[in-house]
Amino acid sequence: MTVKVDKFAPHPVKEQFPGVEFCVNSNPPWAEAAILAFQHYLVMLGTIVLISSIVVPTMGGGNVEKAFMIQSMLFVSGMNTLLQTWFGTRLPVVIGGSFRFIVPMLYIALQNRYSVYLDPATRFRHTMRGFQGALMMSSMLPMLLGFLGIWRIVVRFLSPLSAVPLVTLVGFGLYAQGFPLLAECVEIGLPHLILLVMFCQYMPYWYKSKWVDRFAVLISVAIVWAYASFLTVAGAYKTRPPNTQFSCRVDRSGLVGGASWIKFPYPFQWGQPTIRAGDTFVMLAAAFVSLVESTGTFIAAARYGSATHVPASVLSRGAAWLGIGIMMDGMWGTGTGSTASVENVGLLAVTRVGSRRVVQMSAGFMFFFSILGKFGAIVASIPLPIIGALYCVLFAYMCE
Repeated sequence: MTVKVDKFAPHPVKEQFPGVEFCVNSNPPWAEAAILAFQHYLVMLGTIVLISSIVVPTMGGGNVEKAFMIQSMLFVSGMNTLLQTWFGTRLPVVIGGSFRFIVPMLYIALQNRYSVYLDPATRFRHTMRGFQGALMMSSMLPMLLGFLGIWRIVVRFLSPLSAVPLVTLVGFGLYAQGFPLLAECVEIGLPHLILLVMFCQYMPYWYKSKWVDRFAVLISVAIVWAYASFLTVAGAYKTRPPNTQFSCRVDRSGLVGGASWIKFPYPFQWGQPTIRAGDTFVMLAAAFVSLVESTGTFIAAARYGSATHVPASVLSRGAAWLGIGIMMDGMWGTGTGSTASVENVGLLAVTRVGSRRVVQMSAGFMFFFSILGKFGAIVASIPLPIIGALYCVLFAYMCE
């Protein structure tokens, strides 16, 4: 009698993320989908508020310009998200503002040609027009790489193994945005970080419920926002320095007073764009970095949406529609370019819901709050350290 010897074979590679409740083509109930969509809106809103807080003062704008710039960002992000989920990669990816365009924007804003405008509002408009022209010209790079199929040749060399460093570096590259924001107000940011980790990692095992970690972002933000409001009303920051008050108080953003009740963003609302070769070349570098970053995000979104490995043709199509999104950013004057939101992909990993419909519904919230400015400003007045705590957890999930 011969003994049968089992052949040793490696374990099969699992490209899908285990435990996904809803994949790309499956949809949760409408009420649950609406709550999950609002969470996606809440996460991407933090990036938009942070970018506008950095860029607008350098351009000479005030609270009114900052509020309308946020409204324009939200409106264009909603359109880009729908276009990407309908015609681009068709993955559950939110298209939002990119930090990669901040340095080119500051370079343009600090040019001597804009210092001749003494009125801050006039200077803001002329600076925005220069940025619009550079952004529209730089959008041609991802559009050409995508529509001509050149990017398909490049990403064909990205196997599932070689894509791991790209996805990891995308997460770690933005991870530095988390702790510096949190440290600006430790008494708010640190409790939120602890709450979020408990909701995501521990409480699901204690209560054996999928609802705790699925709505962890919304619950933790609501609790800490109420806690920050209590500290503000109690006068905990009356004698603190102005920078601390701006970071910790819930009534220092100035967005509610600067926002209009109803205002519809439209193309070329800041005036006719101006095009200069130097500004365009600087912006081209940011557009290429955004393209590489978005490619890694697309790959991660496919995994968290329980989809198969993304073909090169799909990534190339996504790059082309990302270029169209950057073109629309330039037309509307959002103050930044577009990229696939890394933090929202981290939210897919937290909730384990990779439904495309949820992301498309989040675009509806972007449209709603971009037109009804006062309501959007109330949500956008969340202290930035709360957003920083979100980044610390969501970027870690992105690198998982």
